Amino acid sequence: MNAFDLAYAVGGVLLAPVWARKARGGWGERFGHTPALPEPAAGRKRLLLHAVSVGEVSAIRGLVAELTPHVEVVVATTTDTGLARARELFKPPVHVVRYPLDFTRSVERFLDAVRPDGVGLVELELWPNFIASARRRGIPVAVVNGRLSARSFRGYRRIRPVMQASFGGLHLAAVQDRHYAERFIAMGARPERVVISDTMKWDAAPAVPPGGAASLSGVAAMAADFGIDPSRPLIVAGSTAEGEEAMLHEACPPGVQLLCAPRKPERFDAATAALPGCVRRSRTAGRAGTVVGRITPVPAAPPINSPTRFLLDTIGELRTAYALADVVVVGRSLVDQGGSDPIEPAALGKAVLIGPFTRNFTTVVETLSAAGGLQVVAPGELRAVLERLLADAPRRAAMGQAAVQCVSAHKGATRRHAELLLRMLAEAARPDGEGKSTAGLPASGGASVSSAV
Repeated sequence: MNAFDLAYAVGGVLLAPVWARKARGGWGERFGHTPALPEPAAGRKRLLLHAVSVGEVSAIRGLVAELTPHVEVVVATTTDTGLARARELFKPPVHVVRYPLDFTRSVERFLDAVRPDGVGLVELELWPNFIASARRRGIPVAVVNGRLSARSFRGYRRIRPVMQASFGGLHLAAVQDRHYAERFIAMGARPERVVISDTMKWDAAPAVPPGGAASLSGVAAMAADFGIDPSRPLIVAGSTAEGEEAMLHEACPPGVQLLCAPRKPERFDAATAALPGCVRRSRTAGRAGTVVGRITPVPAAPPINSPTRFLLDTIGELRTAYALADVVVVGRSLVDQGGSDPIEPAALGKAVLIGPFTRNFTTVVETLSAAGGLQVVAPGELRAVLERLLADAPRRAAMGQAAVQCVSAHKGATRRHAELLLRMLAEAARPDGEGKSTAGLPASGGASVSSAV
């Protein structure tokens, strides 16, 4: 047991009243008891990609597709919902496993079972014991789609002496913008191994079909199941946080329909209470997403007095809901939760509103806003902005068109990340690979720190 193990154990005991509130599965795998994977096919390397939860898992779909012709891919995820989403998205030959807790023995057992030749950590997720164990085994570790928000950076700075070795041990840090690059370097990442490569979330965004977003598969069925009135405007609020459903309910203009999709499944019941008379997706006849919790679905009854409030309490259907919207409000941004990803509704050509708390997606919000494809709105202005926007169809159309063009112009980061990861594996396989700089040779479209920071 090392100092990190001791700290985790003490912290786990002290925080037990918090983490024990939510039922979690897979405890054997969390402690590294992962079933051993078969040996890769002759001549193929094995790359482990770690994506923490649903958002990160969805963001790497394109990356996995780029990599699988060249290497064997293992996707590891932490949360129960992330694991369910990964198993839904990725089929053999891609392996899906649960990522272990960062106890030394858990990590060692996990690495013995998976035996990766390289590791890609999506966005950040630097755990000291994992990084140290990988280095001892000669396994190169990269951060891909990397980001380190200003708020997270302030927290990391307090423990820099503890985390410096983990950041410094990265073979590669492919980060989304220059702000993140500067923070990674300040935490100890070597400048020559940091690449600015934009965000893969631009590439994960859907393409609008010729018939428009409303023609996407499942959209008409969802509208019918909910009982949504196509003659009345619909606001869709995605990834909402505590307090936002009530705020949106109050700000919604009279006669306008509102559909909220809470980010966390454990909040579904609380969100229902904040949306009086709402219709829950899990209780409609044709639900297509993954139902979370112990809700017993019942056949949908005919709408009574034309409901105007709807709750998306399934996993995997937010894109379908966005496609129904006249206006999208991106959640976790009207309260101080850092904001959620606005790229998906923007790519669908929707008029997108987002609150002022967007530290998790600062560059994306700035880019879309500058292009005219998104509007930042203060909570106190939400009602007035919604009324104006819903009354101005040409403006909504112009915002949607600008958003689609902006998303299209920023695609390409996924391929750059795939090229960098493949180069990392190739360098690690060479006898002189130690000390070579993956970041000094950026993939097409990427920029090394020396040239961009």
